[in-house]
Amino acid sequence: MPLDKRFIGRSYGPFFYEAGLEKMREFAYAVGGGVPSTGFSATGAPEGLHPLLHDEAAAKQSAWGAVIAMPNFAVTFAIVPFGKACTDPELGVNLLRLVHGEQRFEFFEVVRPGDRLTTTGVITDVSSKRSLDFLAVTTETKNQRDELVVRAVWTAIIRG
Repeated sequence: MPLDKRFIGRSYGPFFYEAGLEKMREFAYAVGGGVPSTGFSATGAPEGLHPLLHDEAAAKQSAWGAVIAMPNFAVTFAIVPFGKACTDPELGVNLLRLVHGEQRFEFFEVVRPGDRLTTTGVITDVSSKRSLDFLAVTTETKNQRDELVVRAVWTAIIRG
């Protein structure tokens, strides 16, 4: 049974996340090809990883004044409303038939350690093509200064 278009406009959130230096650093190490935990490795940051992503001394000298998160770190907090929509019992999505189709990000501010992030989301599209349903959720995350940090569009494809 296709998803009902009446769910367009349904909102989720707010959801809260506090960015931590070690979580940001471990994410950068893992994505950069290193060992995610500094406790497991005496080697530190993977070769070639930009110092702004892990080195406090170097980052203090930057325009941002602190270590900043990799842009793709946003997935750790910005995906929550999408997950809530996909598991919303009223929508009736069969998770065994769901695949994550795509995600798009638009970045406005960097994330620094200690940032308190608030993410909300809204279902912005429900459509069908052949035996596939598409569910799109747009999320926005703001920091403690009410500055927009990231806007993302997440699309789920549900096989009929």
